[in-house]
Amino acid sequence: MLHDKLTPLQRRILRVLSRLTPRWTLTGGAALAGVYLGHRTTRDLDLFWRSRPTLGGVPSEAQVLLRAERLDVVALRTAPAFAQLRVSDGDDVCIVDLVAEPFAPIEPPNHAKIEETEVDVDSVHEIFAAKLSALLGRTELRDLADVQALLNAGADLSAAVRDAPKKDAGFSALTLAWVLRDFDVTPLARALGWSGEAAAGAEAFREQLIDRLTQIARPE
Repeated sequence: MLHDKLTPLQRRILRVLSRLTPRWTLTGGAALAGVYLGHRTTRDLDLFWRSRPTLGGVPSEAQVLLRAERLDVVALRTAPAFAQLRVSDGDDVCIVDLVAEPFAPIEPPNHAKIEETEVDVDSVHEIFAAKLSALLGRTELRDLADVQALLNAGADLSAAVRDAPKKDAGFSALTLAWVLRDFDVTPLARALGWSGEAAAGAEAFREQLIDRLTQIARPE
């Protein structure tokens, strides 16, 4: 695909796990990297089963399929609604998160082809609302970078703010703006090996995002 920044291992995993039923939806950074934006790489794959309270036998079935393809699989975490697998082909490693979400998506998923594999993928708006919720909960640089890339691509911040509470009932524009005020971007960027210019750009965007969120929250 035009924007595909996924690794060969990630594409292989998606091909193998496309055999799982019921179907999953690709979301998060991998959806942005592999389908929509291609602005960064990612070491994760996030596969969601919506309108399901638990994963059932999905994690076990996924491991069987992956091992049948001679991939090394280690279950890092397991819970009724969440499983995390470490998958390796000997040269590369990918973390695969399998998530059951009891509620329906904000929008129906899109359909995309990654190489020869057809997958369901969350819409840009769905991912944007989820990214804002994630930024509220964990303030990671990758989420800030994704929000910036989404806005640069023309995503609607006001609409994402409106729908973010459907992902996290505690979300509000003012709460996120407050959290971002304490988000110390520069040390994190330096620790990740970002250049001074990139760190300064992320810091400037953080301030811009705080201003925009405050404006959205301000009553007319």
